[in-house]
Amino acid sequence: MEYELRAEYAERATPESVGARVALWHMTAAGEVLTLCGLRLDRAAWTQPSTAWGTDAVDPFCRDCGVKYLRMNTSG
Repeated sequence: MEYELRAEYAERATPESVGARVALWHMTAAGEVLTLCGLRLDRAAWTQPSTAWGTDAVDPFCRDCGVKYLRMNTSG
């Protein structure tokens, strides 16, 4: 399965809001809006490839999504 990072915005902003600021980055299945932690995000939210996970480009990152993503990629 392929994954991507999707933005959750601060202060109830939307991707179209002037000065929209990312509150947290979450992990989702590619093209999906339901995060690994169970939050449903805006389909128009900014995305980044999963390879950005663990870099400054996706800071701050949702801890719950990170734990689940690690478990999915390390289980036997």
